[in-house]
Amino acid sequence: MSSASGLTQRRRNFAAAADDDDEVRRSGNGGSAGGGGAGDRRGSTGAAGLAGPEHEARMREEYDDDDGGGKGRRGGPDSLTLLEEVLLLGLKDSQGYLSFWNDNISYVLRGAILIELSFRNRIGTVKEPRKRPFAERLVEVIDERPTGEALLDEALKLLKMDTQSVASWIDLMSGETWNLMKIGFQMKQVRERIAKGLVDKGVLRTEKRNFVLFDMATHPLADASAKERVVRRAVDALLGRGPNAAASASPSSASASAGSLSASSPTSSSSAPTPDRRTVALACAAYAANVLENALASLSHAQREQAFVRVDELLQEFAGLSDRARAVGATEIMAGVFSVYTK
Repeated sequence: MSSASGLTQRRRNFAAAADDDDEVRRSGNGGSAGGGGAGDRRGSTGAAGLAGPEHEARMREEYDDDDGGGKGRRGGPDSLTLLEEVLLLGLKDSQGYLSFWNDNISYVLRGAILIELSFRNRIGTVKEPRKRPFAERLVEVIDERPTGEALLDEALKLLKMDTQSVASWIDLMSGETWNLMKIGFQMKQVRERIAKGLVDKGVLRTEKRNFVLFDMATHPLADASAKERVVRRAVDALLGRGPNAAASASPSSASASAGSLSASSPTSSSSAPTPDRRTVALACAAYAANVLENALASLSHAQREQAFVRVDELLQEFAGLSDRARAVGATEIMAGVFSVYTK
């Protein structure tokens, strides 16, 4: 992994031009609250004869986000999708809009849509005798059931209409094509629609803001704790803190590090615990979208550098779908999207 890669250079250029006044508040609330009710997002088909514990067990079995963060994810600030989390990191808390310098996030969000659909077991890659690079592997729909998220369901309908590679789908959904026959695959107003979804979940609110020549709807933060949980998850994963680190640490090292969360010495990649796949996707997508800097604003310079080194490592490792990446449930779609992010 080279720290002089194009993605790293874009991140540094953006950090130099970014607004230094945009602070990200952090608190001690770690992890997202998990609740029951995973079956609320399902229709009533086939469940009429079930009741009580039996019905709940069936709903849990059918729940498609199996990475631990998905239980009870519907209808509130704990039900955020990957694309909502990435956008939330990019929004200025009080102003409610993205930095005007950021031209990466729209493209990254299209990749996040594919990753989210793969986590929900809706899409996969076509099995072929000749193995292509992950970014060039063809995408197929393996489950047509709606997800309950408007953007994801719209993308699912588009994916059923044609067979394209992971990289091609990101381009098509972003509108980056000269083929007039494919222009209909573009997903429009994605950032605004994600923000409105966060308003519906009570995380943001809507205001009108005057920008001299025009008025624009902005979406300031309404629930600070929701963003704090997302920030804490990303930061803990990149600094080797949190449940994964505690589980992998020896008793002696755990006692030695107690109370030293602010230690700035980097953890080697060989000994660092691998975060769950959803947290890796959050950190790497935020990095590619040039919004990870916002989550690291309250850290020391040494800690920020440690976090950027770690996210670079994770991005390269998961783009290659290493054994450790497979062990935490990384998908070929995720590897393909990350391969696109590294270009």
